[in-house]
Parts: sequence; structure tokens; C-alpha cells
Amino acid sequence: MTFWRSRQAGGIALIVLAALSFASLDTTTKFATRLIPVLMLLWFRYVFQVITTLAIRYPLQRCELFCTRNPRFQVLRGILLLITTGCSFFGLQFLPVGEFTAMMMLSPLLATALSAWFLKTQVLPLRWWLMAVGLLGVLFVVRPGGQVFGWALVFPVGLVSSYAWFNVLTSRLSGDENPYTTHFYTGLVGAIVMSPVMLFTSWKPDLLLNYWHWFLLVGFLGTFGHLMLIRAYMRASAPMLTPYLYSQIGFATLGGWLVFEHVPDLFAWIGIAIIAISGVGNTLLSMLEVSRQTNPEKPSLKTQSSPNSS
Repeated sequence: MTFWRSRQAGGIALIVLAALSFASLDTTTKFATRLIPVLMLLWFRYVFQVITTLAIRYPLQRCELFCTRNPRFQVLRGILLLITTGCSFFGLQFLPVGEFTAMMMLSPLLATALSAWFLKTQVLPLRWWLMAVGLLGVLFVVRPGGQVFGWALVFPVGLVSSYAWFNVLTSRLSGDENPYTTHFYTGLVGAIVMSPVMLFTSWKPDLLLNYWHWFLLVGFLGTFGHLMLIRAYMRASAPMLTPYLYSQIGFATLGGWLVFEHVPDLFAWIGIAIIAISGVGNTLLSMLEVSRQTNPEKPSLKTQSSPNSS
């Protein structure tokens, strides 16, 4: 069987499709918030995820869909993703899609640092250098006088922080929970939290009737993207797939140009490239570490080990 017919190739195709979905979600959200209150969109995005997951998975899993060994972690994970999505939806009102997405891609690097502290994972010194390089890229994007410098930077900062913790918790749950169960509870927590908030602050049923297609598109893209992530990681390992997630930066930049006619300036392009390179480098380092763990009999690999290696 050739590589392009293998499960790994299928995983790569699914992860690229997920990246396209998330970039399309960001572009759609930025446009839709001109017409619809953010809180209504945020509420519908999670209600749609709950309904869709029930419709797709309940006939297959039945009551097992609701069985979880870690209910408190499921609630916390749902809240973290809600914070992440909220920062994204609000931040995209003020920041260009491409630059916002590039800054968001620092989350895996920060998750590595948090794992070192929270999960006691040993981290190679090279990872800390890659994180520093990624932060340097952010400085190019958000430099004073640039296109995105301003108070709205609080949103990508909040997003990167919450999403990094989200990734750490996802790693913690991955061995104990069915991914579709986790997906269901993530949507359920978001829907439960947002329902009273939206009803008492932003509920406008006429908007739901007039702009139903925007609501459906936002709900579909968010849910579909996460489902594609689940399917991708069931086919291939995270180190193999993660570099392809950075295609989301290209999709988002293209969407920002097509819909909003925004093109990053030279320094922003440099920063975006630096962030992408540092992220891909972090992933390639993970692949090397996995290779070392699966081939411990090779002397050349043993000599390269250190107290800081994973």
C-alpha cells in the first residue's frame, strides 16, 4: 500500500481539512459579528455542537456517549474552550484574521511549557529556544505602530493562555476518555454556560430568523473542524499531524484578503513566518523524541540523551 492510501495520509488530509474549517470559521465570525451579537453566535456555536454530536454519535454509542471517568476535568476543559472561543470571537472584531491566527499558533509552544510544570514533563532546552523564537515572531506582528498594535491584543493573549491549558488537559484526558464523549461534554458545558448569559443580554429572536444561515455556518464550521481533528488523531500521531495545522495561517490570511481586502505588512509577514517555523520546529523535535523512545537500542541515540530529554 502506498503512503497516500495509508491511514497516515488520511490523517494528514483530515487535519488540513480541520485547519481550513477553523480558518473559515474565523473569517465567517469576523464578518457575522457585524450583523449579530457575539454572545448569540457563541451560544449557537455550542448548541449546534451538542445537537450534532448527539445526532451522529448517540445511535452508535447509546448511553456510553455520556459515560466519563473525569467529570470535573470535562467541565474544566469545556470552560477553557469557551474562554478560548470567546476571546477568538471578540478579538476577531478588532484584529486581522491572518495575524490573529498566527498569534494563536503559539498555544502548542506554551502548552509544552505548562506540561513541564503541570504534568512534570521533561523539556529539552531546544524547546525553550523555539518558544523564544516564536515570541520574537509575535513582536514583529504586534510591534508599536504596526497594523495590530492596540488594546485588543488582550484577546489573543487570553486565547493563547486558555488554549494552552486546554491542550494540556486534553493530553491528560486522552488516555481515559472516548474522544466523542469529550467532544459532547465540551459542547454541553459551553451551551449550559452561555444560555443564561445570552438570554439576559443578547437574545434577539428576529436575528436568529433573519440570519439563520450565518448561525448555521458558524455552528457547522466549529463542530466540523473539531470532528475532523478527532478523526485525524485517530489515524495518525500528533507529531506527524501538527505541522499541517499551521496551514491554518495560510488559509486565514487568504480569507482575510478575499473577504476584507487585508494584506499583512512586511514585518507582519516576517513575524508570521517566524511563528510558523518555531511551531513546526517544535513538532519536528517531538518526532525526534518519539523516534528515540521507539529505538532505544541505537547507541548514537543513547549518547544524545540528557536529564532534560523526554
